[in-house]
Amino acid sequence: MTILRYDDRVAVITGAGRGLGRAYALMLAERGAKIVVNDTGGSLTGDGASTAPAQDVAAEIAAAGGEAVANCDSVTTAAGGRAIVQAALDHFGRIDIVIHNAGTVRRGSLKELSYEDFDAVLDVHLRGAFHVVRPAFPLMCDAGYGRIVLTSSIGGMYGNRGVANYAAAKAGLIGLSNAVALEGAGDGVLCNVIVPSAVTRMAEGLDVSAYPPMGPELVAPVVGYLTHESCRVNGEILIAIAGRVARAVVAESPGVQRVAWTVEDVAEQLYAARDLSAPLVFPAVPDGHADHIRYSFESAAWAIKENAHHG
Repeated sequence: MTILRYDDRVAVITGAGRGLGRAYALMLAERGAKIVVNDTGGSLTGDGASTAPAQDVAAEIAAAGGEAVANCDSVTTAAGGRAIVQAALDHFGRIDIVIHNAGTVRRGSLKELSYEDFDAVLDVHLRGAFHVVRPAFPLMCDAGYGRIVLTSSIGGMYGNRGVANYAAAKAGLIGLSNAVALEGAGDGVLCNVIVPSAVTRMAEGLDVSAYPPMGPELVAPVVGYLTHESCRVNGEILIAIAGRVARAVVAESPGVQRVAWTVEDVAEQLYAARDLSAPLVFPAVPDGHADHIRYSFESAAWAIKENAHHG
């Protein structure tokens, strides 16, 4: 089996001072990539700052014979995002890979969640992704190459109690990734979503005693492949949890087509309309948006034709 390496590639990894981000940085560096280790060193809620986490990982990479630079700019601002990307250009002269892994958690029931806590979490996860991708994307397109991985979560896919801010941000990242994938495909820039689950600082306060092995080392190889030049996957969602790697998709039921509806019709037909026994999947790339509309329009045309025939 050919060993997949990243020689001469430059990777920017946000939230790389601890947990999953650290695992990504160490793995890519070991395989030849030059790394911008970005981390503000803040708490789990995003408060405070320390240069130590980013510097420690950069030093660890250097001690192992790799190349890395620590960066402590915040993804929460456009200026911070630009500075993170500029660090790659200043130190290594290019940018090939962006992994947006930085994250915070501020818990609270929807009845109590403050506007400040809602915005603070979106600033790191969702706006943070845009702040880093926005300056990196045109550079990648001009170079004709790029690999971008954004981090969602099962909370973003399925929701979770007490973290409406986190769930909203993580769901938004899926839409952002699809847009990046569509716009970058023609220029060799691919973008995908990782939905990772690992026992890291994010698991603080949870009882993990009954969990199976769930270390970052079970997630890192999936992100590694998505950032490799041999990867052709684009606009997809990959899950990595407890050694299980899978693909997630948005699916639709075939539905029920009529030429006219009443509220009573909806009540009568809703079970059939919701029937997912034969699901439809319209992949984002190359054109899921148009495929969805095309299918619906063709279904409508068929219904109109049948109605006219029987009328």
